[in-house]
Formats: sequence, structure tokens, C-alpha cells
Amino acid sequence: FFFFFFFFFFYRNLNIKYVCTVHHHHKPNLQTMQVKAVVSTQSTGDADMMFVYFDAFNLFFEEALAPLFGYFALINLTPDLYLIGWVFTLFSKSLPLDIASRVWDVFFRDGDSFLFSTALGLLRMYQSKLLEMEFEMILQFLRKLPDDMDAEELFENIKAVGLTARKFQHTMVELVDMNNVERKGRSKTSSISACG
Repeated sequence: FFFFFFFFFFYRNLNIKYVCTVHHHHKPNLQTMQVKAVVSTQSTGDADMMFVYFDAFNLFFEEALAPLFGYFALINLTPDLYLIGWVFTLFSKSLPLDIASRVWDVFFRDGDSFLFSTALGLLRMYQSKLLEMEFEMILQFLRKLPDDMDAEELFENIKAVGLTARKFQHTMVELVDMNNVERKGRSKTSSISACG
């Protein structure tokens, strides 16, 4: 079951495009905006979609935890070094099992946005410690978080981050649109170069 679930999650997040449909006679909200995951048949878009996820995470990270974001940028500690290990295993390797199972429960209800919220909640929870660590120590710490973690404290930090499903969806739609424009621009440039 878990193998199937992780494979499904990995495949779905590497191969999606977010399509936003807004009823123009209403203000955009969760009732009037539908964000759908559409399986992409273009394997060339997989890497681009990964970068979209990283870009989205960085935006939320900087907004919620500016001091830690700045420190990570200073030491060149990028999200791919820890976020993939968290999200693609649904935190099963980094969190105590009882806490991970609570994360799964909310993830099934709220979707991908809660995985980002959990990641940011963890960073917020340990922000003061992380700011005192060096690059290698941070990576070791984030890849295997403390076994004595307080679940209630974590969920309080997740809530304090304030990342809603609606905000996550809006951001993803905007970033995917920007990415598509950039890809079209690169494609046109390549075509012109080939002709020349």
C-alpha cells in the first residue's frame, strides 16, 4: 500500500499542470475557482514542474520566515536538499511515526498545501536552532528530526505559518503560467536560432 501511495504521489506531483477556471461574474474564491491537476504527457515539463514547486516553496518560506530564509540563502542551502526527502516520503523518514500519521490525515483532507505548511512549520519550530548551525549540521538535522518532537508544538507552528489551500493554489497557478510563458519564449528563441 505504501509503495503504491508514494509512487502515486511522486508521479502526480512530477506530472501535473494546474488549470485555473474562474467564473468571471463572481469574485475568485474556493467556490468559483477550480484548480485541477491534469496529467501531462510531455516528459520535458517534469523538471520545469519541479522548479515551480521549489519557487513556490521559496516564496512561502521567505514570507513566513524571512530571517531563516536569508540565512539559508547566505549559506546556499536550497530546498531541494531537504524538501524532496520530506515531501516525497510524506515525512515518513524524518518524523516520528505517530506525528507523521497525523500529517497524513490532514494531507488526505487538505491536499498538497498541507505538505508545504508542515515543512514551513518544522522550519519555524526549529528556526532559532537552525540559525546557530552550519551547513552540514543543518542538513543532518533536517534529514532526521528529533524523536522527542512535541506534536502539539509542531501543529501550532504549522498553523502559525498561515499557508492556506487557496493561497497555495493561487500561487501555483501564477507560477505555472509564468513558467509556460518562459518555455514558449525559449522555444521561439530556439526556432529563430535554428532558422538563422
